[in-house]
Amino acid sequence: MNETGKPTRLLVTGAQGQTGTELTLKGRAAGFEIVAFGRDELNIGDHRAVAQAIESNRPDAVINAAAYTAVDRAETEPEIAQTANTDGPGNIADVCADAGIPIFHISTDYVFDGRGTRPYLEDDAIAPQGIYGATKAAGEEAVRRATKQHIILRTSWVFSAHGRNFVKTMLKLTEERSELGVVGDQKGCPTSAGDIASALLDIAAQSLRRREVDCSPWGTYHFCNRGETSWFGFAQAIVEGAAARGGRNIPVRSISTADYPTPARRPAYSVLDNGKINHVFGIIPRPWKDALGEVLDELAQPVLRPKGQK
Repeated sequence: MNETGKPTRLLVTGAQGQTGTELTLKGRAAGFEIVAFGRDELNIGDHRAVAQAIESNRPDAVINAAAYTAVDRAETEPEIAQTANTDGPGNIADVCADAGIPIFHISTDYVFDGRGTRPYLEDDAIAPQGIYGATKAAGEEAVRRATKQHIILRTSWVFSAHGRNFVKTMLKLTEERSELGVVGDQKGCPTSAGDIASALLDIAAQSLRRREVDCSPWGTYHFCNRGETSWFGFAQAIVEGAAARGGRNIPVRSISTADYPTPARRPAYSVLDNGKINHVFGIIPRPWKDALGEVLDELAQPVLRPKGQK
């Protein structure tokens, strides 16, 4: 509830993406009033459109889940990536500042260079290695410059039953191929979009309550499911989990980054430390394998049902 006694109204951008979809579903189930805008409904790169959306809907806060996440394509489409990942968040934060409301913004582990050897803390130096990471880093700074009332939530390796993601790609390839070769020398933390959404809704509720007594914990936080792995380890778990639910079980072999060159350079190590979000908000992420099992259960009926079975 907001200060008027009505349900807290959250305006969600990027509502058709993985986290945006989960924010809409979980937010409404939790009693929030969610005003959801997909990419086709609101161009966050258009300052006037953003201002109109916020002014006409009068939300208590905005959660920006909109982003350009095509990591490799960003190398040849830097202007498009900048509009979505830098200019857009800046526009939202600017309008939020004028309206006196907070912004909750999602960022990424790709702001780091991947040369670390222990989980990254929020105040570790950033050094993005590609256009995607660079535009996301610039988007963070645009939010910080525009308003004090912000939470930037960095996360990693997002997956869900919605949209395009690594889990769904592996499931598709498992049906098409007899073997998979997956990069084994890049480490990170797979993270459920549903868990990100739950964390953001919790953070929003706590922050809005604390704002009433002028003690909101604004700033940058990390959130990812617990446990680090490689893309190879993640793929193994997906294939094994799918097989346990009636899908094909095929071999998965580890390959090196050099064996699978991509236009954009990925961090070799991008594990995020969850200590701050636990300390400030009491949020303890669950293990990524538990979250993966839940997503595979959700996908099991349409994706993994044996051929010929109705």
